[in-house]
Amino acid sequence: MAEALSKDLNQDVIVENRAGASGNIGANAVLQSPADGYTFMISASTFVVNPIVAVEPPRFDPVKDFTQIALVAKGPLLFVVNPKVADSVQSFIAKAKADPSKYNFATGGYGSAGHMSAEAFKIKVGLNIPVVLYRGTAPVLADLAGGHVSGLMDPLLTSLPLAQSGDLRALAISGAKRSPLTPETPTFAELGINDFEFYTWYGLWGPANLPANVMEKLGSALSKIAKSADSVKWFEAQGLEFSGATGSEFLAFERDEHAKYAEIMKSGNIAKQ
Repeated sequence: MAEALSKDLNQDVIVENRAGASGNIGANAVLQSPADGYTFMISASTFVVNPIVAVEPPRFDPVKDFTQIALVAKGPLLFVVNPKVADSVQSFIAKAKADPSKYNFATGGYGSAGHMSAEAFKIKVGLNIPVVLYRGTAPVLADLAGGHVSGLMDPLLTSLPLAQSGDLRALAISGAKRSPLTPETPTFAELGINDFEFYTWYGLWGPANLPANVMEKLGSALSKIAKSADSVKWFEAQGLEFSGATGSEFLAFERDEHAKYAEIMKSGNIAKQ
């Protein structure tokens, strides 16, 4: 995106990684920047979820204290299991209900889309099994392939190669439709589990009160990226699709995501960390 924006805006767009505190360090840097159209933040869905799941939430409101520029991209999650655990979603549910002490989910990040979707799945189908927290996805995938944990909701980019190799088994995908990267994997809706859509997504934000002319210029540039064959191809290879939702449409999406995750925390009686 930075490369494409640099060309369209005829201005260098520099990516500066501000890691730490689940993205809050970078968010604070943008929050304190002038609303002049020169400093933006690209971050994942955890930016919106952090205030809901953290014992010590950030001192900002991700909805009110920033300007929502665009929902850059989103991609569904793959429900993968150790091949010895189950050969279908219904089989996983039946086995986990019959002997819950032997089954669990794992997550590589507290408050991530993978974590929240696993908790939501438990609520949806009535499972009473734990979600084991790991520090990062790599050790989760290793333990899942090794049979130490049972299931995982994970972006296609990291989980699909292991499913294709046979180390894991893909049971379902959390999007509204099947993915061209794994067309044989059914959606949850196709399996009778309705209203269960979860995505890992990435947004673009600016400081509060970003001027309308800046929003218009960025929106035009992002629209061109969305129509670029090279961009579309790149995003699809990551298991993502360029959204194109900007301004008020992105704001509505962000509010819906915030409300959905807050309800999961409440319904699941999930402790904050």
